[in-house]
Amino acid sequence: MIEIPVDRLSAEILTAIIEEFILREGTDYGAQEAGMDNKIAQVQRQLARGDVLITFDPATENCTLLTRHQFNRYSAETSEQQSQSHGSQANAAAYEDYSQDIGNSID
Repeated sequence: MIEIPVDRLSAEILTAIIEEFILREGTDYGAQEAGMDNKIAQVQRQLARGDVLITFDPATENCTLLTRHQFNRYSAETSEQQSQSHGSQANAAAYEDYSQDIGNSID
């Protein structure tokens, strides 16, 4: 997942991403229902503070908003999975190298 800097987007694209997120998520804004303009302004403030990030997932080709905490948790989990994957590959390679040496006799 890739973070997209807000300042790299035009105002029109940014607003479209925010609107799509609000409509898709059905976000709860408390006891009083807020209008779309108020919801957009609230998300824009969260983006400006860095509490919310715009992300793009190349695997699904989807753009969405995540809290900084969600993004950091996803990044940590992805790094851990990659480390485990690389460790498994290294162990398998070591086993393969060792297994090739078993048949050799020492004179």
